[in-house]
Amino acid sequence: MPVLTRDEAQTRARLLDVHRYTVTLDLTGGDDTFDSTTLIRFTTRTAGDTFVELKPEDLRSATLDGHPVDPAALTDNRLPLTGLTEGSHELRVDTRMRYSRTGEGMHRFTDPADGRTYVYTQMFMDDVQRVFAAFDQPDLKAVFEFTVTAPADWTVLANGIAERTGTRDTDGAGIWQTAATPVISTYLAAVAAGPWHSVTTEHAGLPFGIHCRQSLAPHMDADADEILTVTRQCFDRYQEKFTEPYPFDSYDQAFVPEFNAGAMENPGLVTFRDEFIYRSAVTDTERQTRAMVISHEMAHMWFGDLVTLRWWDDIWLNESFAEYMGYQTAAEATRFTDTWTEFAVARKAWGYDADQRPSTHPVAPDPDGVPDTASALLNFDGISYAKGASALRQLVAWLGETDFLAGINTHFARHKFANASLADFVDSLAAHTDRDVHAWADTWLRTTGIDTLRPAVQESPGGWTLTVDRTGSRPHHIVAGLYDRAADGTLELREHLPLDIPSDEVVSVTGPRPALLLLNDGDISYAKVRLDETSGEAAIRGLSSIPSPLTRAVVWNALRDMVRDGELDPASYLETAHVHLPEETDLAIVQGVLGFARNQIADRYVPAGDRAAALTLITSVTRALIRRTEDGSDPGMRLAAVRTYIDSATQPDTIAAWLADGTVTGGPELDPELRWRILARLAVLGAVGDPEIAAELAADPSASGQEGAARCRAALPDPEAKATAWQRMFHDETLSNYLFSATAQGFWQPEQAELVRGYVTRFYEDAVAVAARRGPAIAEAAGRYAFPAHAVDEDNLQAGRACLKSDDLIPLLRRKLVDQLDDLARAIRVREA
Repeated sequence: MPVLTRDEAQTRARLLDVHRYTVTLDLTGGDDTFDSTTLIRFTTRTAGDTFVELKPEDLRSATLDGHPVDPAALTDNRLPLTGLTEGSHELRVDTRMRYSRTGEGMHRFTDPADGRTYVYTQMFMDDVQRVFAAFDQPDLKAVFEFTVTAPADWTVLANGIAERTGTRDTDGAGIWQTAATPVISTYLAAVAAGPWHSVTTEHAGLPFGIHCRQSLAPHMDADADEILTVTRQCFDRYQEKFTEPYPFDSYDQAFVPEFNAGAMENPGLVTFRDEFIYRSAVTDTERQTRAMVISHEMAHMWFGDLVTLRWWDDIWLNESFAEYMGYQTAAEATRFTDTWTEFAVARKAWGYDADQRPSTHPVAPDPDGVPDTASALLNFDGISYAKGASALRQLVAWLGETDFLAGINTHFARHKFANASLADFVDSLAAHTDRDVHAWADTWLRTTGIDTLRPAVQESPGGWTLTVDRTGSRPHHIVAGLYDRAADGTLELREHLPLDIPSDEVVSVTGPRPALLLLNDGDISYAKVRLDETSGEAAIRGLSSIPSPLTRAVVWNALRDMVRDGELDPASYLETAHVHLPEETDLAIVQGVLGFARNQIADRYVPAGDRAAALTLITSVTRALIRRTEDGSDPGMRLAAVRTYIDSATQPDTIAAWLADGTVTGGPELDPELRWRILARLAVLGAVGDPEIAAELAADPSASGQEGAARCRAALPDPEAKATAWQRMFHDETLSNYLFSATAQGFWQPEQAELVRGYVTRFYEDAVAVAARRGPAIAEAAGRYAFPAHAVDEDNLQAGRACLKSDDLIPLLRRKLVDQLDDLARAIRVREA
């Protein structure tokens, strides 16, 4: 199916001005399809030809200015519009559309907990075409209004305030009308309908609401105050930061099932994955992540919705800014004041890893590097989010926040309800500073790769000299932390030494050299840092005593990067975790270090023969954390430790006893998440079978329970179970995106390498085929979760590289395989080192 090219978009934008979409949806027609009628009002600047995009199950009719357009002219997803004269036009398109089961277009979900059905749209990139006909590109903004007919007990949500205006006589279905939006891009239009459970309020003169499916109502009600408080706090802070007021008529947040992303910034109707409505206990770091996502999506109301990129090469103008503002504003406005530590531990590592793969790209690619929408979809990664946000954090440190915000507000004023590019944004910043922002943009946003900063210390009478060796070409405005060892052996801050690299690459300092010298202390730049020998020894001995959690995060990241680069033995990292994590007080650090130790070191970086010892060391760390929290002083820390203990257990006895007792010894009691987690590990170890899984599913028949059962069944060390799971993933066209992912997560287990050996090479052929049949969402899931990452060997690597030569790979799967194979090659190198 053709994708839209940048050249085609530019040609169409020169020809058309699109004014209004009036969309009529009938959601009462059955489980598989819905009716969609679109009236588009537009003008042409000159006479010419163009096309409108749609992906219908059935194109019933189309008329242009009252004259029929032959439905047979629809080729793939394009309906030609020929012989257009200069002036105003009306296009009416009547279709039957197919519901999605993969989170693309109009997704339909029936809740197994109570049989209620919900639908919602995800129009991103080119999926609006699955819902209604559109001139589908971001720079053809228009007004949207919807009329929606829905079952009688449903509520309709949309970008603008939706009101029930009537009832259909034949069946009592509700007829809903939405308020017209300001001009927005096609990918931002949104509708969600179903028997929602809603909590509504008013703030700053606007209606606010949060919504979820009925089976999650008790859980949302328990957290409604927190969600709405965070929403109000962030909203007020943005109103203080930005001179342009919030541009839409309401603010709804819908937590929807089987959502592919974390959230989507539809103006006035933000959609979130409903795992953010917690059925089970979570850590405070997870609550902080939810607050950050709320803040991130709200930032998009300005970055992306009010001012929108002109073409997808500037996606960073959306995502990097929302990522930066999400973390910064959550830290400023909510109780979660230490968000940048979690960013350093979790998000920044995502950016670092992405930037070292062959698929790396500039934060702001050259327009020719994003020639079409398929290419653009590949750039929603750790570079566009984490690296871009890190670059902006460095920009703020360099410019100062006052000038930075002044430039942003100029940008909004110049381009509100329109489109803008990188050049437009840089011009807005440059209007408020004497610094060369254009050169900064070229250096930071137009280049690839990650710099590495290495310190060298030369002691001399009365002082010492610091030399910073930089691998890379970017300037860095950083501080070096100088830490001395106190009498009790702890590390305490002496001072922060400001550095501008490269101008301060050699610095003379009076006084004794510090025990620990840490470049990029505070994590305000984007670079890998190394420790000189003395500092490395001090860090490994005293890491948990460093006073600032953000500083400790920078050190842990340095150690992580050294493991990945073959400069630090993975066993040394594990031993450092064994010594210091039991004393660590920051939950984000504990979760990040345990996650890297469990999922990368134990599963990939240590040789297979050493894996059991690695898992034993990890369980020893978690037992120490569990003992430390027996007094109930830190339930989040205890929960994080319990989870990793379960995932790392090599013997079933302890966790099987917990499952039988319904509680961890000393707490917590087992909620559904912990029960399914234990059952999954017991399945891997061969300690349970299908009867136990079926019994647990009968007790928890929810959507999460269905996923848990799929994960457990795929994890059973049984040839028949593996064959069934494989059949469901790669040959069952009805498996939803979430059930596909859950099955894939259970399938590959390092403990079962011999059992699944025959599936390793089989993966490549079957993944190519299923991606071609089922599209990008399933391709993403197959490349992320179904890849045989546990098979760290040359046979797997060579089979994958041979697959990359196939002409049948869709772009998204190709990108996922390139990344996975690069990570696989790195794991092989780490083992060899």
